[in-house]
Amino acid sequence: MQLDFHVPDASLKAMLPAGVEPAIATTGAAKDANLRMIFIDRIAVTGPDGAPAGSGQMVYLAIPIKQAAPNPIAQMLIYGLTSDPKDAPGPFGVYQLASTHRMERSTTADAQAQTTENWEFTAASGEHMELHLKYDRGIGRKASNETKFFSSVNPSFYQTFKVDQNLDIMRNATITVPDKVKEFQYKASGGKIAALFDGSERVLSIDCLSWYNRAIYTP
Repeated sequence: MQLDFHVPDASLKAMLPAGVEPAIATTGAAKDANLRMIFIDRIAVTGPDGAPAGSGQMVYLAIPIKQAAPNPIAQMLIYGLTSDPKDAPGPFGVYQLASTHRMERSTTADAQAQTTENWEFTAASGEHMELHLKYDRGIGRKASNETKFFSSVNPSFYQTFKVDQNLDIMRNATITVPDKVKEFQYKASGGKIAALFDGSERVLSIDCLSWYNRAIYTP
């Protein structure tokens, strides 16, 4: 589940290393978005040999960025909370183990399939991200993309994410889509992320990725 935000520009810039600038779209579904909060329920993680390597839940914050060639447009991971101790701090060096976490999902199908989701992650140091959603389940669109994700603590490190996904834009501030969202609340606060969520942030898009397959490559 992905939320696109516009958060305070100065606070966002403070999270980026020198030489890296936000890449903010001026048109389309991502217009004005400078931060993404992405909640992930990892059903199956497999290693390079295909063997099972884990599962669990996580949430991370990513900034669309631009920098010098050969990586002009990419994403930068700045912070995350995870249910799995093996993920922290992870190859990007930005994940914290959630001291408490919870994820619930239920679907009721009659004339219209409707899903309710609740996510909560809290770090021992006070960072907290939470989401409550009730929405009409849509069909979405299949899409594929390839994106480089960089680390904010080690900007020379990156991984390439090659993704196949089903994307349903359920509410958007720019493009015209049916509003499938019936209930929506979020909370984000504390520690390293407090300045990003000072009450002036705006939610620009609520996107459901009902299935998502990611292959990760290193240079």
